[in-house]
Amino acid sequence: MSQPRAVFLDRDGVLNRAIVREGKPYPPACRQEMELVMDAASCLERLKDMGFQLIVVTNQPDVARGTQKREEVEAMHAWMQERLAVDEFRVCYHDDGEQCQCRKPKAGLLMEAMAEHGLDLARSYMVGDRWRDIDAGATAGCRTVWIDSNYNERGPSRPADVRVKSLAEAVDWIYEQERKDHG
Repeated sequence: MSQPRAVFLDRDGVLNRAIVREGKPYPPACRQEMELVMDAASCLERLKDMGFQLIVVTNQPDVARGTQKREEVEAMHAWMQERLAVDEFRVCYHDDGEQCQCRKPKAGLLMEAMAEHGLDLARSYMVGDRWRDIDAGATAGCRTVWIDSNYNERGPSRPADVRVKSLAEAVDWIYEQERKDHG
């Protein structure tokens, strides 16, 4: 039996719409502001059908900054869990200054999941819409899928394996890779 594999998914801008102000993405402030991206549920079902564990890895530094409550973030995740085939949420609540290992672009959240579930990271994917996601996935040894939303910020340090415009395109690309790799 082969090792399990995962698709790691960023949250804001991948599964739900990011709130974009002046070209920069922000998370929704409350559950009522959350809006899933088109086809999110069917996209995740497709990934489940391919045998992937689906793990959301998200930075939520507003908790450390005091502008968001952890309970509100957890309520958003509970709401998403009811609607999407997500296996688990892994959250970094720290800000950059805390120098933790879990805040993307570091790969701590992915490495913790690998250690806990015995995941084969070389056969796993990281899907994100920001440079931090792609850098974290590349550092962990995953294939990386960048949903490029043309934000007003720098790009990844290392090129993504593929650059797409939507979650649906990301899932189509993963499907094609799996078909090539496993017939």
